[in-house]
Amino acid sequence: MRIQPRQQLLEIWAATVRASWRDDRWHWGGRDGSNSISDAEQLLCLLLPATRVPTFKIDNPNESASEMIRVLRPLGNATQIPRVLIRVLTEYFTKYTDESGTPVFSGGSYFEVHHTGASPTGDQKRLDIVDSFAMSVTLSLATVGFLKVFRKTVTRSETHQEIDRLEQLASLRLSAAMVGLLRSFSVYPFDADSPEGQALIRTVNQGQLPERQVVAQLRSALEQTMASFREITIGSAQVLELDPTDRLFECGWSWGVVKDAPPIETGEPVGEQPKGLAQDAPYLYFTVIALDAIEDLFSERTRILGLLNEEQQRLARALQLRWELTRTYWAKVATFGDGPRWPLEDIPWRTTDQESSDYFTLLVTSLAVKGLVNDRGSDAELSRVGAVLSELANRARITRRTYEHDPALDLHSPGVRIQLVGSDQLGGPQLSWVVSDFSALLLQRAAVIARLLSDARHRDDVLDLADRAWDHLLLRRLAEGPGRSLWDQPDRVFDQVDFHYTEPSWYHTERVVHGLVNSADILARPPLRSERLAAMARDLLSEAEHLYDMELLSGTAEANPRLRESMYNVRVSLRRGREIIQDKPGVSMALALDVLLTLDEFEAARRDVTEAG
Repeated sequence: MRIQPRQQLLEIWAATVRASWRDDRWHWGGRDGSNSISDAEQLLCLLLPATRVPTFKIDNPNESASEMIRVLRPLGNATQIPRVLIRVLTEYFTKYTDESGTPVFSGGSYFEVHHTGASPTGDQKRLDIVDSFAMSVTLSLATVGFLKVFRKTVTRSETHQEIDRLEQLASLRLSAAMVGLLRSFSVYPFDADSPEGQALIRTVNQGQLPERQVVAQLRSALEQTMASFREITIGSAQVLELDPTDRLFECGWSWGVVKDAPPIETGEPVGEQPKGLAQDAPYLYFTVIALDAIEDLFSERTRILGLLNEEQQRLARALQLRWELTRTYWAKVATFGDGPRWPLEDIPWRTTDQESSDYFTLLVTSLAVKGLVNDRGSDAELSRVGAVLSELANRARITRRTYEHDPALDLHSPGVRIQLVGSDQLGGPQLSWVVSDFSALLLQRAAVIARLLSDARHRDDVLDLADRAWDHLLLRRLAEGPGRSLWDQPDRVFDQVDFHYTEPSWYHTERVVHGLVNSADILARPPLRSERLAAMARDLLSEAEHLYDMELLSGTAEANPRLRESMYNVRVSLRRGREIIQDKPGVSMALALDVLLTLDEFEAARRDVTEAG
C-alpha cells in the first residue's frame, strides 16, 4: 500500500491539535460551525486511532509511543495528555446535555434548506437526527473504553472522580443514543403495483422476468426476514402487514425518530424521549450510518472491555436484531437474481422514491458487503463489489479526468441533497441533509473489501483502487491556515468548483480518519497465504535439507571452525523455514534459496580443491 496510514494519522493528529487547541483550551467548530455531530467528529479524529490502532494508544502513559507523545505535545506530556482529553470530553458531554439531564442529539448547523432565502427555525435546528445518534454511539464507546484502561494507571483521587463523572456522562449518552436508534428504525411496506413497488421491481429485475415472477422470487428470498419482523417489539411504530402475496417492503433507519414511535421502556436515566416527526420510511444514508455504529456495540473491543452494562446489553440485542434484518434485506436486494448482472451493478442505484445517484450505489455496496461477510461470500462475489467501486471511482472522476460542465462533480461539491420528510411539522421549511463524502467513503469501502479478500490478486486490485482514492484525497487537503493538512478543499482537484475554504471540515476529516484506520487494520494482519508459494517452499526446503544432510555425511561440519559456523547457520535457517511455511511461504522460500546457494558454494569449493590436487 502507498497510503502509509501510520504517517498520515500522525499528521492528522498534529493538524487536529493545531486547529483545535489554542490558549490552553479546546476550540469547537470548523467550517460548518459547532453542533453535536461536528464536535463529536472533531474528537473522533483523535480518539478513533487512539482506541482502534494499537500503536496509537495513549490511555496508558507508560506504554505510549514517543512518536505519539511528540505530535500531541501541545496537550502536555504522556501523563497530562489523557487528563486533558478527559477535560475536553467532559466539556463535550456536558455541552450536549440539557438542564433536565437529557442528552441532546440535534443536527444544528448541519441542517440546510433547499430553497434560497429560507432558513431553519430554532425549533428545527434542535431536531434529533440519526447521524448524531450513530456518532454518539461511536464516541461514547471510545470514551468509556479509553477510561477503562486509563483508570488502572491513576492514583490520585481527584482524577478518579473526573473519570467517574465522565464515564457516567458517556454511558448516559450511549444509552440515550441507543434508544434514539431503536425509535428511528422503520419497516416500510407497500404494494407491488404502487409507485414504490414498481421502482423496486425495476431495480431488481435484471433478467427482464415477468413482474409477478419477480415479486414471488423476491418474497421467497426475503421470507426469513419477513418472519423475523414479528420479533420486533421495542420501539416499533406500526403493525406490519406483509402477508398478502403482492406486498413488498424496505427496512432501515429514517432520518430521525419516526412519527408515532412509542417511548422505550428502560431503566437507564435517558431523560425525555421526544415525539417523533420523521417519515416512517428508511433512508439509505442514515441506514448505513446506523449499521456502522451498531457494529461497534458488539465488536470484540466492546466485549473484551465490558463497555456495556446489563440494560445497555438488552438495548444492544434489540439493535443487533434490526442490524441483522436490515443487513440481510439489502444484501438480498443488491445481489438479487440469477442473471449475469446484480442490481448493484446496474449503476446508478434507484431508490423507491424515484431518486438515483452514484452515491446511493456506493452506500448499497456497504450493505451488500455486510451481507456477503455474514453469509460467507466468496472472493469472486467480493471482487464483483470491488469492480463496482472501481467503476464508481471512474464515474466520480476520482481516477479519471473531468470535462467541462461535468455533472459528476456535484457528488463532491455541493454533494447529494437528502430531503428530510416531516421536518416541516414544527413550522418552517422542509429541511435537507447534504452529503459530500463520496471520496472518503470510497476509501473506507475499498479498505474493508481488501481486508476480507483472501485471493492476493483480487486484493491487490482493490488495494490499488484504495491507493488511487488516497492520492486523490491527498490533493484535497487544506494547504494553509491552522487547519492545513485537514480536509476538504475540492477546488484543488476540480477547477470547476468555485468554493474555497479556510476552515477544516470535521465531517470530511473524520471520514478520512476512518478510512485510514481501516487501512491500518489491513497492515496489522498477517499477509495472505499462497498455496502455490507454500508448495514451492516445501520443494525447495526438501532439496535444501537433503543437500544439508549430504554435507553432514561428507564431514564438512568437521573441517574447520568457520565451516562449522556456516553449517550451524544453515541448520537454523532450515528450521526457521519449516516453522513459518504456513504463514510466510515467501520468506520460507527465500531462506531455502539462501541455504541452497550456501551449500552450492561448499560443493564448488570442494570441486576446486579436488581439481587443483
